[in-house]
Amino acid sequence: MEFNTEIFSQYDKKWALLTAGKEADFNTMTISWGGLGTIWGKPVATVYVRTSRYTHDYMDANEYFTISFFPEEYKQILGMLGSKSGREMDKINDSGLSAVKAGDSVSFKEAEVTLVCRKLFRQELSVTNMPEDIAKSMYEGQAPHDMYIGEVVEIITGE
Repeated sequence: MEFNTEIFSQYDKKWALLTAGKEADFNTMTISWGGLGTIWGKPVATVYVRTSRYTHDYMDANEYFTISFFPEEYKQILGMLGSKSGREMDKINDSGLSAVKAGDSVSFKEAEVTLVCRKLFRQELSVTNMPEDIAKSMYEGQAPHDMYIGEVVEIITGE
């Protein structure tokens, strides 16, 4: 497997779609927080999902998830997918993206790179373990994030 990139800008500057579920029932959301690395001798991707997000339910209910990175011209669509809830609309139909099977989850035909991940770990981020300024600015009156670590089991590149 190979994924050559400017690692620190992938999530923060390009954004990505985090998708969990199967072809018949899935949800996706835009993410800009995450990381890539290794733990327990495995290549992993880490993502963070607020407990209030619809995708959180799918992350908890499924063993696999995907992280899909897109060319710059899709940033407006990713912005919409990050600001609307799958509880309220058919996000995929309204986005114009083409969902495709990716391992035991879902990705999108338009993605440049998709990481297929098997969930290894989930833990709530505790504000008591954060610097006070971060806890106040990111979580005061907001739902907490859960951290998910997934083993990268496949990397799919666009054709």
